[in-house]
Amino acid sequence: MKLTVFSSDGTTSSEQEFAGLPMFEGDKGLQAVKEVIVAINANNRQGTHSTKTRGEVRGGGKKPWRQKGTGRARAGSIRSPLWSGGGVVFGPKPRDYSKKINAKVKALAFSRALFDRTSAGEVAVIERFAAEPAKTKVVNQVVARIAPKGRVLLVDAPFAAATARASRNIERISLQEAAKLNTHDLAQYQKIIVSAKALEAIIARVNGGNHS
Repeated sequence: MKLTVFSSDGTTSSEQEFAGLPMFEGDKGLQAVKEVIVAINANNRQGTHSTKTRGEVRGGGKKPWRQKGTGRARAGSIRSPLWSGGGVVFGPKPRDYSKKINAKVKALAFSRALFDRTSAGEVAVIERFAAEPAKTKVVNQVVARIAPKGRVLLVDAPFAAATARASRNIERISLQEAAKLNTHDLAQYQKIIVSAKALEAIIARVNGGNHS
């Protein structure tokens, strides 16, 4: 498969053939992509939300007024769900949202997502992330030459500390290490820019490494 390769400053580009990138026909792997993305989002949920039932809210032990003769509706506790400050009916409680996905499904989803993005021309290769000087303005200019608009994911293996520091204040840019790149990362950005070194690592993963 051919990908566009940019110079480290983003000013020049050429088409190059890369062997080892995944190839698919039809709908194979699309369901796996959906399942993995749902699982990743579920696993990111903390599940710490909690409300108190009427039995857990403090107070309310004394009957507010006598059962009959006041003209008011009967009431047994000021912590009834009908009262302000009372308990919550069927409210959320802490729970585990995590989902398990087996390794083969993860591998299939990762390969399919990578194929979809590369075949759509949404993955660009940069020789290396070497903005000089390593300043936010310079990194922004390089990325803008390759991807003028939209959310962008930069992938390296690994990032130089200076590059990471210069990129982190640009709102539309996110960083990810090639070893940690997952199906959700591949799906959520409008443009993905990978270094040549990172692409080698990704191709190695697709052809027998680990997937997420």
